[in-house]
Amino acid sequence: MEKGDCPLRTVPFDFDVRFLGLLDYEKALELQRELVFQRKKNLIPDTLLLLEHPPVYTRGISAKTTQPPNLPHPAYLVERGGDWTYHGPGQLVGYPIIDLSARNFKVRDYLRFLEDVIIESLISFGLKAEAIRGLTGVWCQNRKVASIGIAVKQGIAYHGFSINVSCDLKAFSAIYPCKLEPQTLSNLEALMKKPVLVEECARAVAGVFTQKTAGLLAA
Repeated sequence: MEKGDCPLRTVPFDFDVRFLGLLDYEKALELQRELVFQRKKNLIPDTLLLLEHPPVYTRGISAKTTQPPNLPHPAYLVERGGDWTYHGPGQLVGYPIIDLSARNFKVRDYLRFLEDVIIESLISFGLKAEAIRGLTGVWCQNRKVASIGIAVKQGIAYHGFSINVSCDLKAFSAIYPCKLEPQTLSNLEALMKKPVLVEECARAVAGVFTQKTAGLLAA
């Protein structure tokens, strides 16, 4: 993915998208926390980070399962909701830094909004995706292709979502991702039976996210 940070601005209801390429998980987490602080101080607008990670497992604070033995990649306990998941090359990760009150969001509504963004983004690939009641994430052809897990600090949402584009699905077999059997997951490449670039998915998500947030300012 091409790198190219957008400049910081002080207009509170503007919106920035930053394409960060392949970024170490710890560095991305540190960046998110710094941007949450800046957003709370109104130093930056709502911001969407789009990137990939080197192979890593993460576990949300609400997870009740313990760490599986002999994981092949580093594992982190982080402050987002949700259970175990995997991030790696070929997976688009999105970290929106969003002032929920400024967009008139409640947490549950925001989760549904993220699902809608992903569903609409996949239309450009000719895929019919859906959310399933009682579960968080996005499904396509009875397979889960996107996961969502957020945190909220002082009204600012961070962490976010991941979309399996062309990632190694075998990496999920070491965990029960979001309490699901590993074979429940798939990626866009497998479903479409042709190569799909992370950059293509990033452009689609950036376009839909920007368009949908434009009409969500609080009255």
